[in-house]
Amino acid sequence: MSEAPLQPDRQILMGHIHEFGKRVKLSGTAEELESFRYLERQISSYGYRTQLLSHDAYISLPGKAAVEIDGNVVRCITHSMSVSTPGEGISAQVIYVAEGTEADFEGINVKGRIILVDGIATEDVAALASARGAIGQLHVSPNEHLYEMCVSPVWGSPSQYTRTQLPKTAICTISRDDGERLRQACRAGRAPVARLTTEVDTGWRKTPILVAELFPDNRPDAPFILFSGHHDTWHYGVMDNGGANATMLEAARLLAERRDTWQRGLRICFWSGHSHGRYSGSAWYADEYWDELEQRCVAHVNVDSTGGAGADILTNSAVIDELKAVAARAVETVTGQVHRGRRHGRAADQSFWGVGIPSMFGSLSHQPPGPVKMLTALGWWWHTPHDTEEHIDPANLQRDTEIVLRVLGELLDARVLPLDYTAYAASLKHELDGLAADLAGRMDMNVLTSVVDELRQRAEAINRVAQQETDPVRAEIINDRLRRASRLLVPLNYTFGDRFHHDNALPHPAWPSLSGLRELAALPEGHADIPFFAVHARQTRNRILSVLRQACTVLALGGI
Repeated sequence: MSEAPLQPDRQILMGHIHEFGKRVKLSGTAEELESFRYLERQISSYGYRTQLLSHDAYISLPGKAAVEIDGNVVRCITHSMSVSTPGEGISAQVIYVAEGTEADFEGINVKGRIILVDGIATEDVAALASARGAIGQLHVSPNEHLYEMCVSPVWGSPSQYTRTQLPKTAICTISRDDGERLRQACRAGRAPVARLTTEVDTGWRKTPILVAELFPDNRPDAPFILFSGHHDTWHYGVMDNGGANATMLEAARLLAERRDTWQRGLRICFWSGHSHGRYSGSAWYADEYWDELEQRCVAHVNVDSTGGAGADILTNSAVIDELKAVAARAVETVTGQVHRGRRHGRAADQSFWGVGIPSMFGSLSHQPPGPVKMLTALGWWWHTPHDTEEHIDPANLQRDTEIVLRVLGELLDARVLPLDYTAYAASLKHELDGLAADLAGRMDMNVLTSVVDELRQRAEAINRVAQQETDPVRAEIINDRLRRASRLLVPLNYTFGDRFHHDNALPHPAWPSLSGLRELAALPEGHADIPFFAVHARQTRNRILSVLRQACTVLALGGI
């Protein structure tokens, strides 16, 4: 970036925050579209070319809900993608399943029953409960607040093949105190009976996406950085995701002032369908513009929930291995904190791993650890009616925006893209070393570890050349090779292997492409199924080997 760093204007940021606090922005509603029009007016005024798209999305808006326990009414909400009950509701015995993990379900017959689960409603519990024949779910909040959630295990809008994975249970959340009384009754063997009544408006509706882009002069077809965040909200959603939308607008304004330093373009996307369609907007965009994204998009920066009051932890935001250094430089420069980063979870509109686009962030600043176990570290008001302007800290919003500005500035200005595939190789080598020990005597892993070493050496050579490169033609050759390598390597790191169909929205293991090897390694010695698992494991090894060899070829220095 320039020697004079860009400084976000706190007053402008808070002006956006005030605007976002005026409307509840449920996906596909008139109020949401009105707010999208505000985004469009603002970003157009900065010189960006804008397009407001409209597409079909499978959206689920929770409505009324009622819960009675042995005839006593308790406070509750239902959830996006929950099943609507008949008018009279459903009634069944309640059975306690702790946190609703696979192990918690073992040995318990939940068919035809309503399960009681500790914690905020999630898609993985919904999938397990549906598969085991439960008819309802009661989730116990970690406190007195009831947290809105989308519980679909399908990433994006469902197809004819994935629609069967949608939840088959009615789902409600109740407060901690009500849940504790019900939990005690279950533990005492009193077999409490619950009646759940839920109304959920689920179906196809038109939703918007705002696309804004700006490119270096005379290069409208240049490669670009994708900068994105969702605009739909639960309730007023002033932090989630008004804070990030304010960050996006202010970053767009300031970056446009230095367009003459850019080596590539900037495309900004505001999504709908994040909260009520399981990332339906970004998933549709990835599918609809797949070819253009593959050919031209070189990195994705997503932002979510910036500027929260008390959000003083800047060390733990998610970033792909090859971009960790970019995140660390920005965070340490602005805050002095050492960014260690973490692996991306299956969230945050990360719909572009199949395309092969390196990505970073989602939520950026987090709350310090507290005594109550929460699903996120984004404040007790997250996903509740209390997510209002009072929970935005202007100084934190300015700080978070400055970090994002520095990241985008480096990605836009660097002559050679700062994609460090030595970090990727080190991460993969760590995974393979552990597997090699577990697979000793069952499968030779030496060929894989050898080609990972070769990948690291090729990446080191690319890095050395990149640091000294001043010729724009050679720099462009290196950038194209890094782009082509990412199309091979990112899916290996973050997908099960199909680049063209989104993996489900359930929690994923690290390096899911290695699952075939892990499954063989997990079998105990002498297990009768080892020969069967070895067949799949060999095929998994060969796929990984092929991808890595292609990446080594792409990253070779010949011709540069």
